[in-house]
Amino acid sequence: MIGLLLLGVLVLTIGGCVCVVWAERGGPRWVRGVATVTLAAGEMVRHSQKHRRRSSNSTSSGDD
Repeated sequence: MIGLLLLGVLVLTIGGCVCVVWAERGGPRWVRGVATVTLAAGEMVRHSQKHRRRSSNSTSSGDD
């Protein structure tokens, strides 16, 4: 069951990347919409990772 979930996430990720490339080359409107959502999701993940790193660095520096 978890394998199917991971496979679904992988397919969605690859599909999003394909849409980003296709949108750069002037794809249809729906492709540009999917590309926008994919890029926004990537930015959210990147932002949360930066925030998580800052939080762990501030707490770990006090332990030294």
